[in-house]
Amino acid sequence: MVDKLERIWLDGELVRWDEARVSVLTHTLHYGTGAFEGIRCYRREDGESAVFRLREHIDRLFDSAKILQLVIPFDREATARACVETVRANHLDACYLRPLVYLGDEAMGLYAPNNRVHLSVIAWRWGAYLGDEALRKGIRAKVSSYTRGHVNATMARGKISGHYVNSILAKREAKGAGYDEAIMLDAQGHVAEASGENIFVVKRGEVLTPDLSSPILAGITRDTVIELARELGYPVRECKLTRDELWLADEVFLTGTAAEITPVREIDDRAIGRGAMGEITERIQRRFFDVVKGSTTDHATWRTVI
Repeated sequence: MVDKLERIWLDGELVRWDEARVSVLTHTLHYGTGAFEGIRCYRREDGESAVFRLREHIDRLFDSAKILQLVIPFDREATARACVETVRANHLDACYLRPLVYLGDEAMGLYAPNNRVHLSVIAWRWGAYLGDEALRKGIRAKVSSYTRGHVNATMARGKISGHYVNSILAKREAKGAGYDEAIMLDAQGHVAEASGENIFVVKRGEVLTPDLSSPILAGITRDTVIELARELGYPVRECKLTRDELWLADEVFLTGTAAEITPVREIDDRAIGRGAMGEITERIQRRFFDVVKGSTTDHATWRTVI
């Protein structure tokens, strides 16, 4: 449940939470033609609050809008400022941010070329997406019966609202069967990603992850982990992975703004490694949290101070 706060940024203004309303004829509500981002603001050990990799998230939002041929009525700097202003207006020191680009209610039908493009930014308090225990002990996952869409069908580089129906079906199937998360394969049977996270495999000290020719989101946390893993001395390879390679991995973990670095202890009722968070996953997770909310001063360009 999202706890109501004070203000939502809507089309250039900070309006009261309950006044940020849209029509039931909003085009994106019916057809899914919208784009969004998930961004975290962390409170660091020194008391400073900072939004993590804000610039990269805003760039991806504009890329998603371009894929959909939506022209956002604000530039990138104004959109980034809107995120910072929303955090400040709600007196938050840590939160999740959701910029959303959507089409208005001027016309129905698939085409609707003249509908107004709107931009909103919402902030709310959100802890660990899969739970605090999941970050420590890992989760149980199931390979989904639902396939991740082909790269020429879903335009995987975009974080597009309508695409997430595929993920929701997979997530509901996994949860209904008693698992925590779904892992999705592509149309050729290779590992793609989880319902809302990128996936990494550790095998014999090497860190592996599906490459960007796969139908996966180019995750910002994914990119962060690749860089941090290499800094820690681990070889990282982007490549095709098969389902049985997941089962035989020494370690598996998921990454995402919401999920952060979540270990996977079991897939398809098979223990991964020793059935607990692995050593390399733990080191990468510890390094990640030190960068986003610890005391380290490196990677300062990744942090936008509130």
